[in-house]
Amino acid sequence: MTEYAKNLIDEVKAKNPAEPEFHQAVSEVVESLDLVLEQYPEYQHSKILERIVEPERVIMFRIPWTDDQGIVQVNRGFRIEMNSAIGPYKGGLRFHPSVNLGILKFLAFEQVFKNSLTTLPMGGGKGGSDFDPKGKSDNEVMRFCQSFMSELYRHIGPNTDVPAGDIGVGAREIGYLFGQYKRIRNEFTGILTGKSLNWGGSLIRPEATGYGAVYFAAEMLNTRNETLEGKTCLVSGSGNVSQFTTEKVLHFGGKVVTLSDSSGYIYDEEGVNEEKLAYIMDLKNVRRGRIKEYTEKYPNAVYTQIDPSLDYNPLWSHKADCAFPSATQNEINAKDAQNLIDNNVYVVSEGANMPTTQDGVKIFLDKGILYGPGKAANAGGVAVSGLEMSQNSERLPWTREEVDNRLQLIMKSIHTTCVETAEKFGTPGNYVNGSNIGGFLKVADSMLDQGVV
Repeated sequence: MTEYAKNLIDEVKAKNPAEPEFHQAVSEVVESLDLVLEQYPEYQHSKILERIVEPERVIMFRIPWTDDQGIVQVNRGFRIEMNSAIGPYKGGLRFHPSVNLGILKFLAFEQVFKNSLTTLPMGGGKGGSDFDPKGKSDNEVMRFCQSFMSELYRHIGPNTDVPAGDIGVGAREIGYLFGQYKRIRNEFTGILTGKSLNWGGSLIRPEATGYGAVYFAAEMLNTRNETLEGKTCLVSGSGNVSQFTTEKVLHFGGKVVTLSDSSGYIYDEEGVNEEKLAYIMDLKNVRRGRIKEYTEKYPNAVYTQIDPSLDYNPLWSHKADCAFPSATQNEINAKDAQNLIDNNVYVVSEGANMPTTQDGVKIFLDKGILYGPGKAANAGGVAVSGLEMSQNSERLPWTREEVDNRLQLIMKSIHTTCVETAEKFGTPGNYVNGSNIGGFLKVADSMLDQGVV
């Protein structure tokens, strides 16, 4: 790493203490960009990187709401408007107890490059709250969402910032948020994506992140003249991304043998077929139950509870060909990465944001496996959000086939950008460098065009 890159990373750490996820995300991108800065000194001269690591705007606010017992609760809300060089801020809202400033800055930073890779005109942003929707009644969730939007509405707009869903923010929450925005502003605009089909949503949007991760894996396999047919796959998580990753793997003839939640994971050697997947969707989306219940319905499957004393996740220790980490950040550490390699996994396509630690990524790159980092592999979700924005602007819904075809073309384009960029900068097959540099160049050149702002 050059002296300039080291100094920049040190400066980010000093300016943003106690934000390890943000430090990690910046370090990974800056290491890749060393290759670019040598060839294009104008980026360094114009302090493009120094500007990209600073959010254009950070909004933080309190969210008071009343629970079903009439007791006032107070949560903290955020919106990080990171970069708008190529379009309005775009990125999800996350409702989870772990949400803090550092995590949202890491997510917003990643979003800038991810959105750039999609070829769509979207800047990067992220937001959310430390509110936990688990165990809350629909009325409690509604009151919270209305309070949240009562502050957020003044900072967003269809040409300014268009939030979407993320962990803890599904169709229910998007509906409550949109209803409050419409009530306050007295206007019906495409201010949120991930909406229901009846009022401006897009077909394929719920499926898009999971489908996109599988499409990206298929593109990587195609470079070795292989397909997903007959491949055994490990999938973590059991929410939206995991469910539709499983569905698309099945469609391509593969077999998913694991799914998980925050309590533990199930291993089903026979594979999760369409009937079992329908059960999981009902369990998670309707009944909001725990993945452990799967083994009560299908006793041949084995449930393993989370053991906090372990320094690895046993989910990643099963024999397989492909892995789709789709739960949360840093769920694969160096030991997990080595376990995946030892168990013959040679394709990793990230459905979650930054699910692999830096040490784990290094192992994947050193072994030369097909490794699709999140900002490339899981860009399908925000890509279809961008397509939803286009449909809202036209006030015309597109068919399922049209949206799915566009999604496949976008994922193919992202893959091509990663491969060609990695080769151009002397690291063929390195999708990390390909995605980081490919995403950066479009944003950086736009910032140069727009002057010092």
